[in-house]
Amino acid sequence: MSASNHLIEQFVDRRELLDGEFLTVLRDTVLLPNRAHATREYIVHPGAVMIVPIMDDGRIVMERQFRYPVQRVMIEFPAGKLDPGESVLSCAKRELHEETGYSASCWARAGQMHPVISYSTEFIDIWFAKGLTLGTRKLDEGEFLDVFATTPEQLLRWCADGTVTDAKTLVAALWLQNVNNRTWTLDWQLSDNLSA
Repeated sequence: MSASNHLIEQFVDRRELLDGEFLTVLRDTVLLPNRAHATREYIVHPGAVMIVPIMDDGRIVMERQFRYPVQRVMIEFPAGKLDPGESVLSCAKRELHEETGYSASCWARAGQMHPVISYSTEFIDIWFAKGLTLGTRKLDEGEFLDVFATTPEQLLRWCADGTVTDAKTLVAALWLQNVNNRTWTLDWQLSDNLSA
């Protein structure tokens, strides 16, 4: 028996509140550990990837994009949601190329994060990319963003002063700092050797 079993809530019933083009919102009734009932409203998300593209000179490729829910232009790493049946690596390669125009010859999976565990099933797979070659961007219809390069040091200053508040980018900055300090390691592999 797991030491955490006494914390688990058991599913009782489900009601779909919204079936949107991108997200589904559910309201579940659950049985709490004390045998009382409660409701849990949450968003079902298909999952996503984020890419930390590193240029040969050590600078990183980032984006500026208006995010409607917070009514702000945000500084972020390239990212995007998984298409049905798509692997996380295929998604990472596709999103990097579509949003920035870059393709990469080497990839390393850093890990996975759950950005909003209290109300969403969303996960974001974190990938690093290097050996970048610039091509032509292929933005989605209605997608507008600026691509730019900056230093890891500048990114950390933006994180410290509140310019960067996007959770996934803050997590990526932590990874990048620890990789650059050689505290954390990545298993770099040639793109051709990775199975998508």
